[in-house]
Amino acid sequence: MLQNEIYILDHHEINKNPKINENIILINPHLFNEENLCSSCLTYLFVKEISKENKDLANLAIIGMVGDMLEKNIGKLGNSILNDAELIIKKGLLLYPATRPLNKTLEFSSSMFIPGVTGSPSGTASLLREVGIEKKDGKYKSLIELNEEEMSKLITAILLRRSDKDIEDFIGNIYLVKFLNKLEDARELSAIINACSRLEHGNVALSLCMGNKTARKKAEEIYLEYKRHLIDGLNLVSNIKKIEGSDYVIINAKENIKDSVIGTIASILSMSSIYKKGTMIITMAHNGNKIKISGRIVGRNGDGRNIREILDSVVAEIGGESGGHALAAGCLISREKEKEFIELLKKRLEIELVKI
Repeated sequence: MLQNEIYILDHHEINKNPKINENIILINPHLFNEENLCSSCLTYLFVKEISKENKDLANLAIIGMVGDMLEKNIGKLGNSILNDAELIIKKGLLLYPATRPLNKTLEFSSSMFIPGVTGSPSGTASLLREVGIEKKDGKYKSLIELNEEEMSKLITAILLRRSDKDIEDFIGNIYLVKFLNKLEDARELSAIINACSRLEHGNVALSLCMGNKTARKKAEEIYLEYKRHLIDGLNLVSNIKKIEGSDYVIINAKENIKDSVIGTIASILSMSSIYKKGTMIITMAHNGNKIKISGRIVGRNGDGRNIREILDSVVAEIGGESGGHALAAGCLISREKEKEFIELLKKRLEIELVKI
């Protein structure tokens, strides 16, 4: 490794022949047709090559893996990281945190939107009464403490509240990693780190990853604030006027939702039962003289649609920055281009749907 070499480790889709300086080395699975690894896994494998003593960082790679929802298709390299990590894997409902009282897990669920329950303490209490899960010693069980019958009843109750009746995408492995000397839900840790970053507390996220116990307390406070922004944003989205077409919806929140959470709201909506599979969801939020746009496609395969290509094509015409994946992408444009962006985006979406 030379002193002037710069290494960029990333997993987002990229031009196959990028124009870069000779001293810059890209490490990206899309360039080498390797298995799809997230950036945290790439970084772990990189630092492990530098020193085997870095094996204790495997748990951070797992946190990133589940945060990027890449744990359902784990290949040889991914399995090697699992073997290095200190973790327990349990099968169950992919709500997080799986280790906290169930009422709070359901109320603040961002991985699965449950109509009448998500964001509603009274709706959560009603569902748990229906399932027959009561408080013990003043608190509810956690998800991983439920027995088979309780889990079955909970899944049924959730299905009755969702129009699509499809729970398959929400059943899978719950990853419990050793973190600060106790087992914690990797999905929750990923969400906490993400919240710190989105609310501009990257220093807290870094300290937390380095095992700072004081940072954990601060990160919890930031995460609570972030969840309040999400709940407020979801409530607002349900009431504002939307631009809807054939298999797409554009939600322009303007200044009413923080631009740092608009992408998460798009993700939550894409995992809800509100829109059918294949629907393209585009959310927008103002940030000064810029507009942050986040696009998602409902479902795991997108039915052949590619939201990144659509956003790329619009940005190429009006200016801005874009990037991401086929099912989840985003862009940043000038606020003065708002109307032009929406009109051009609608045309692109209609053309894409005709092609499919």
